[in-house]
Amino acid sequence: MSVIKSFLKENYRHFNAASLVDAAEAWDKLLDQGGKMLLTMGGAMSTAEMGISVAELIRQDKVHALCVTGANLEEDVFNLVAHNSYVRVPNYRELSGADEVALLDRGLNRVTDTCIPEEEAMRKVERHMVDVWTRADKRGHRAMPYEHMYELLNSKVLEKEYEIDPKNSWLLAACAKNLPVWSPGWEDSTLANMFVSHVLRGRFNYSVVKAGVEQMGSLVGWYQETAAKHPIGFFQIAGGIAGDFPICVVPLIAQDLKQSEIRRWAYFCQISDSTTSFGSYSGAVPNEKITWGKLDVDTPKFVIESDASIVFPLVAAYVLGR
Repeated sequence: MSVIKSFLKENYRHFNAASLVDAAEAWDKLLDQGGKMLLTMGGAMSTAEMGISVAELIRQDKVHALCVTGANLEEDVFNLVAHNSYVRVPNYRELSGADEVALLDRGLNRVTDTCIPEEEAMRKVERHMVDVWTRADKRGHRAMPYEHMYELLNSKVLEKEYEIDPKNSWLLAACAKNLPVWSPGWEDSTLANMFVSHVLRGRFNYSVVKAGVEQMGSLVGWYQETAAKHPIGFFQIAGGIAGDFPICVVPLIAQDLKQSEIRRWAYFCQISDSTTSFGSYSGAVPNEKITWGKLDVDTPKFVIESDASIVFPLVAAYVLGR
């Protein structure tokens, strides 16, 4: 047995620790049964460098599709090309308003304990994405946000500027396997804000990027095609739209398209620090999803109430057999 798996099985026996092991073992079982896994990422997981774990899961065919926020989509690339200019602020809990202004004046946008440099990361990627969007507009090509990002990565124009080992970029790994990556609410991201500014300047049209409802249509097609051959699992890191959006695809197919024979999600796990509370979807227990036609009674269901930046690399290591 691998070192980390052995350690977890020996020491992680109760409470959230036991849930971690149970969820990892059920992930393994799903894959052994020929299942596929959809991974969702909310929060700031790319800036937390979750790509170190996620990229290897993708390469080893443990993850087969992703749904992420627009911020996670772009921040993996920001980190890829500007890592050396990032600034860590370990005492972020002690910062005053004046301290935050000082960071702003330095062109540093803070994400918890990490500051993303605007010029080295955001503006650098913006310049190349404008070229991608402009070419798409000229040839009448419409695509989802991740497809435009894949075009950028495949062009190799950023390769000489990589500042991390490219094996630690989850988006590069997904691009290499041409995995689908949905990003609902993409408008709530830095690159999307930049995109809008260029549309308003008349450089290209909004239609270049496919909107959320079109992304849902794409997800429906992927789910129907995949579920016809494989059970599909759902692993959710954090809450929010990255998780809420894709889990709705099953009731959409069953209730709105009237295809009642569609498989429910065959596995569900969420890592979240949002505890069960009134009206909090991110804090809702998995059984609530049964009433919405998303999960079955016998679907393996797990909630790990903890910090995903601590927990998920352990889950990943277990599934990877490390």
